[in-house]
Amino acid sequence: MRNKKDLSLIDRLSHEARLGRLSRRDFMRHSAAAGLTAAAATGLWTSEAKAQPKSGGTFRVAIHDNNTSDTHNPGTYLSIQQIFLAHTHRAYLTLINTDQTLGGDVAEDWSGSEDASEWTFKLRDNVTFHDGRKCTADDVIASMNFHRGEASTSAAKALLADVADITKTDDLTVVFTLTGPNADLPWLMTDYHLTIQPASEDGIEWRNGIGCGPYKIVDGEFGVGFKLERHDGWHGEGAYFDAVEMIAINDPNARQTALVTGDVDAVSAIDLKTMALMQRNPQLIVDNVPSASAITMPMHTNTAPYDDVDVRMALKLAMNREEIVEKIAFGAGTAGNDFHHSPAQPYYPEGLDQLSYDPDQARALLKKAGHENLKINLSSAESIFSGAVDMCVLYSEQAKAAGIDITVVREPNDGYYSDVWLKKPFCAVAWGARPTPDVMYTLAYKADAAWNESFWVNERFNELLLQGKSELDDAKRSEIYREMAQIARDDGGTIIPFFRNFVYGRRSNVQNTGELAASWEMDGCRAASRWWFDG
Repeated sequence: MRNKKDLSLIDRLSHEARLGRLSRRDFMRHSAAAGLTAAAATGLWTSEAKAQPKSGGTFRVAIHDNNTSDTHNPGTYLSIQQIFLAHTHRAYLTLINTDQTLGGDVAEDWSGSEDASEWTFKLRDNVTFHDGRKCTADDVIASMNFHRGEASTSAAKALLADVADITKTDDLTVVFTLTGPNADLPWLMTDYHLTIQPASEDGIEWRNGIGCGPYKIVDGEFGVGFKLERHDGWHGEGAYFDAVEMIAINDPNARQTALVTGDVDAVSAIDLKTMALMQRNPQLIVDNVPSASAITMPMHTNTAPYDDVDVRMALKLAMNREEIVEKIAFGAGTAGNDFHHSPAQPYYPEGLDQLSYDPDQARALLKKAGHENLKINLSSAESIFSGAVDMCVLYSEQAKAAGIDITVVREPNDGYYSDVWLKKPFCAVAWGARPTPDVMYTLAYKADAAWNESFWVNERFNELLLQGKSELDDAKRSEIYREMAQIARDDGGTIIPFFRNFVYGRRSNVQNTGELAASWEMDGCRAASRWWFDG
């Protein structure tokens, strides 16, 4: 019997074989040392070597959550269409690897001062934009400054609020000076807004769709689709396909049918109701990836009746999260507890009491608040995720036991995030996974954040947010995030039904390494540059 050490070695050998980093001779030799027979090693080599990256072909991918109002402006990125396109034709200082660790993109190395109040990024010397221009420190500085300053309207402005200055020591070295410590700064650089663009006299070039990513845009239109071809000057690994076609398909049935018939090679989301059926199709592969991506229901705390904490808690207690995970997510999710901090993130506050379905207590809170027989609207759209409208309908049924009458308003898919989110006082939203709780809380819970979706202000929470950024002791930092989670749960304006798994599909001839980033759908939205065709 092989021990755990041998099995671990075999796993590593298989991984290296899939990536093409190991010759057959070395694979056979190391496998014998791990206790595999020659026959078993040969069989394993055959199956794993088959999955080695191969170049060629056009990758056709159907993307959900598309809007005709989307643009190339990185400060306004919001839809999956924009995020997937950005990771396909643009690049970032850092990136999230398939094993969820932090890796380099335009930056090849970085280091912080002892108190984490200054960070230095060393850039690769072979990064070029699609028009052949070399990417330098000036481009990085201009790209970051685009999101900074009083005049900035970027959604990433809050992330860079602690940056006092950005300078260069040479063409390949950029220094971030902060107003205080921030151990998460290298992680912040993975935020999908912070693309690296060519510097221009008035900021950066973004309208022409140029970037320094693995593929360059040949043609396209938001809400319809894009055609891209490989950028010969790509500085990173991958980009195995000759070309990529992004096709906008918001309707889940049409998107899934396109995959089943072979009209596309992959889809960014599948209908969870048919997940089991698709898994039985030998021509398809379903990827089911746990993540920190949350489904939220923000209530505008500056608008009646949601300005009353008792009403907010009543609506939280009127939800049966376990039933929603079972019937809507088909088990592909984790019940939320109304703080935006997932078990998939560091510093998770274990042991906090889970809010449970309690319609009687919800009814009592509404009576106390003077809102018996509460009637409200809840906006949703299928483009949020497959099953989003059904989730809201199920919630409305659950809430009836508390005397709450919820009318589910089915909004148009196109323009949902521009016309509904942050505008209508109660709606459903899908958030992508962020790498750390600080990033999430800074984006969506900080009092002055552009994306504070519930318009919630809690002084103690904001004090703790600043403390968490500057605390370098992990134990103390954990306690800070624990208190923040409890405040958000008990006082906050956001209901979190569940943290969802990313569930998407591909044809069986589309291969990857077997490890998938959990930051966004489609391998952190990098499927176009990380995957390849088998044959």
